[in-house]
Amino acid sequence: MAQVTQGVEHVGLAVKDVKTTAQFFTDILGFTRLGEKPDYPAIFLTDGITKITLWQVSNPETATPFNRRDNIGLHHLAFKLENDAALDALHEKLLAVPNITIEFAPELLGKGPSRHMMMYEPGGIRIEFIVRK
Repeated sequence: MAQVTQGVEHVGLAVKDVKTTAQFFTDILGFTRLGEKPDYPAIFLTDGITKITLWQVSNPETATPFNRRDNIGLHHLAFKLENDAALDALHEKLLAVPNITIEFAPELLGKGPSRHMMMYEPGGIRIEFIVRK
């Protein structure tokens, strides 16, 4: 059978506070803002490879947070990092960022040699950073 898809065009995430989450992606991860649609509201970002669309939920106070064991949906978003030094440096940077939760620090993925870490950005999206070896 011929290949049907050609990679991920973008990932759309519904978040509690579109501006706070966009700020996390731009200020901490170095993403660039491609544009926005204030009346939606949505903000469009890229790291030069991956495009992310952030949508503001209509009522953040009553929005149901995702539970990876009980809900169908995005379990987590994973980003590749170049090497262990980049992973460790990002972890150190994240330790100083308010309103995030680090689920676990950099560790071996299974028996290794790949390493990864998991965290939640301010809006509650679970993000993995991984160095594949």
